[in-house]
Amino acid sequence: MLNNVQLSCFLLSYLTAFGLEVVSIMRASRVARLTAIGFGIAGLVAHTAYLLIRSREVDLPPLLSSTQDWVLVLAWLAVLLYLAIIALDRTLPLGLFLLPVVLTLIGIALFASDDPHSLLANQDGPIAELAKRRWTMLHAASLLVGTCGVLLGFVLSIMYLIQHRRLRQKVNKAPSVALPNLEKLATLNWWSVVVAVPLLTIGLVAGIILGQLSPETTAVFSFTDPTVLAHAVVWIAMAALFYRLLRQRGASGKTVAWQTVWAFGFLIATIVGLELLTGDGRIDSFHSSTPQHQSEAPEVGA
Repeated sequence: MLNNVQLSCFLLSYLTAFGLEVVSIMRASRVARLTAIGFGIAGLVAHTAYLLIRSREVDLPPLLSSTQDWVLVLAWLAVLLYLAIIALDRTLPLGLFLLPVVLTLIGIALFASDDPHSLLANQDGPIAELAKRRWTMLHAASLLVGTCGVLLGFVLSIMYLIQHRRLRQKVNKAPSVALPNLEKLATLNWWSVVVAVPLLTIGLVAGIILGQLSPETTAVFSFTDPTVLAHAVVWIAMAALFYRLLRQRGASGKTVAWQTVWAFGFLIATIVGLELLTGDGRIDSFHSSTPQHQSEAPEVGA
């Protein structure tokens, strides 16, 4: 009950912060902007408390406890990024673009499984347990930060496309939403993708190693597993964008922005969508929280 109350608290706080961000733009209100930041901080505090309580309940770090908590940590990291950037530049309307993504992630988390992942079940000794937890943490953390990098690139790309359209239409009056220049947005977007792809690579490799290290999943781990295939396809798409950015530094900023938007949409649709399906066992995978091979194990001492 307490967890549900806290989840509602930070969800409503972020929703209020977004509403105030809109008001601050429409009415050029400094008070509304500061109040929005205040609600964002309050939401982050409640969000943090929720994740800590969940972690204590299952005796696992939030990144490892469940699919639901992993998505909520991603939303938490996005809010932390929003508040950190706003602290450096209060004129940047980042909340107008980033908070809707945060709210969407929380909405996705509500439908995700909150059962602990099977990869950390059936531990087989303290050394094996420690090794498995370390690989799982590397796997989850790398994917989390890499996904957050793509998320930031997505937001920057949307801002770039809006600013590009304004300049193309040659609007004379001052825009209600002030955005950075195209060069700055393109540079930030470039760095977000260049940092994200190596992290996604580490997460993918660590996940494969983890599957091989887990004795209870060895029988079902396969490179044709839906989770492995989905992550591999996402990695190929992101690696192609990464190669383009490094190979063609002079590529059109608009083209790169559109590619980042599509890459983020593909990443969320593939990884998060698959997490929802495998998290509660609707698709049999070594990554499922309730895999079929565990439920069909024979009873000991029968």
